[in-house]
Amino acid sequence: MTSTPAPPHGQSPLRTVQVLGRGGAGSAAHVRSLAAGLVARGVRVTVCAPPDTEGAYDYTDAGARFVPVPPRADPASVTSLRAACGDADLVHAHGLRAGLRASLALQGTRGRQVPLVVTWHTKAPTDGPGARLVRLLERRVARAAAVVLGACSDLVDRARERGARDARLAPVAIPAPRPGGRPLTAEDRPAHKLRAELGAVDRPLILVVGRLETHQGHDLLLDAAHAWCALDPQPMVVVAGEGGLRASLQRRIDVEGLPVRLLGRRDDVPELLAAADLLVLPSRWEARSLIAQEALRAGVPLVATDVGGTRELVGRAAELVPYGDAAALARTVLGLLADPARRDTLAAAGRAQAAGWPTEDATVAQVLSVYDELMQRREG
Repeated sequence: MTSTPAPPHGQSPLRTVQVLGRGGAGSAAHVRSLAAGLVARGVRVTVCAPPDTEGAYDYTDAGARFVPVPPRADPASVTSLRAACGDADLVHAHGLRAGLRASLALQGTRGRQVPLVVTWHTKAPTDGPGARLVRLLERRVARAAAVVLGACSDLVDRARERGARDARLAPVAIPAPRPGGRPLTAEDRPAHKLRAELGAVDRPLILVVGRLETHQGHDLLLDAAHAWCALDPQPMVVVAGEGGLRASLQRRIDVEGLPVRLLGRRDDVPELLAAADLLVLPSRWEARSLIAQEALRAGVPLVATDVGGTRELVGRAAELVPYGDAAALARTVLGLLADPARRDTLAAAGRAQAAGWPTEDATVAQVLSVYDELMQRREG
């Protein structure tokens, strides 16, 4: 990653605070990547995030100062965040609730006009009993931010609808793999041992990665799996992830006799991905799915629901089906399993599509240009 010269003599470096809540792996990895890139460019970075994220992402090793702040909006947590933002030139929050907490913290900066940037990485559900509260929260955060950055066009439109003064598209780059420098690929996948452990030596292996929550679409996956039971050999579907729906999903798998295994939380997702014949992403909504990016970059064929920013992300390099259409999902998976040539075509198209995504360096440069613009606007 390239770096820019240090600030001129006598000029203080830009001081930024990155605020992260209980977000997903994608936003936490993005903050790590962003912190490293900003530090390399002479920016001082403080990361305020839940205590356990430092062990997983090592923000200190990236050159940032790490301040553990619980992902709550109670007075004590907001006070801790306010103290961390006390000498900041700019605050950048990642996620809706992180944006709310940052805006509350900045209310107490004693009259200093500290710009707030908020990146919307995903969309909060807007149905059910909490729908009105989510809309109010989105409106509050959109209007508090000097700039809202959306990971996909759908989120940019949403921010504008909620009253954002300035909303811009800012795709989040997938971080480079660490360690090793490159993803596993179909040519060097450690397939035999892992497939044997999963019970898929002589049968197709379908991988699903995501928390066991409603918006991830696992019920749709189980509906579709009925059609795969008729195949010989019968595919094995493995789901990597943990969550509140585990018990109910396992009951369905047992009662309906589905060829699906819930693996729980796994630390070897890259190896699972490299061993799989297909990745299925049955989500209700996605912005720029991290696992979809990893699959295309590694040349693993992807079947995904056509929701949110997925089409914008994958182009023609994946098979897309309507959300909620289990029959279409089942047909598409069956078709790919029966067509090795099509899988090879998708693998090549996935790598080509991934080559055109923004790099980490370009992502950092775009964010820094927003920071510079806001600083110039404040000084002018």
